[in-house]
Amino acid sequence: MAFVKSGWLLRQSTILKRWKKNWFDLWSDGHLIYYDDQTRQSVEDKVHMPVDCINIRTGHECRDIQPPDGKPKDCMLQIVCRDGKIISLCAESTDDCLAWKFTLQDSRTNTAYGYGPYSGVYPPGTQVVYAANGQAYAVPYQYPYAGLYGQQPANQVIIRERYRDSDSDLALGMLAGAATGMALGSLFWVF
Repeated sequence: MAFVKSGWLLRQSTILKRWKKNWFDLWSDGHLIYYDDQTRQSVEDKVHMPVDCINIRTGHECRDIQPPDGKPKDCMLQIVCRDGKIISLCAESTDDCLAWKFTLQDSRTNTAYGYGPYSGVYPPGTQVVYAANGQAYAVPYQYPYAGLYGQQPANQVIIRERYRDSDSDLALGMLAGAATGMALGSLFWVF
């Protein structure tokens, strides 16, 4: 699996309602995991976006919440889960908030599953390049973002067809065809 987006966000605690800085990782399979720090040794919690998340709010859509000191309301982000849990977040800037919003929304609907060297998953925003030895590599597109209202990203399906590495299948098929032809030929001589 690969990261889709990682970075620091402020998260409001559920009991004391204090703002705490956490490191967030969004994985290509749709799991949003947040940690105490960037070393990723202590997991605070995780949310499987395609399954658990029912809504993502930003800015003034965020209810019953005040941003931390010095941050505008436009930096706010809320993840509403099926079990009633609401994760309140604050980004460093309005642009960072929008980037997280679009990435989280995309992870709810466009989780990429496939086969490849990344434990079965190619991360979104990548293209697959094959080396001369047949090894597949996922590399980022050179220009993945076309602007706020630009061209929407396209889902790409990669199909790796089986190739014949020996002539045994061909020979067996020819033998079966010859036997069938002889059996049908002798049957038609009777009529």
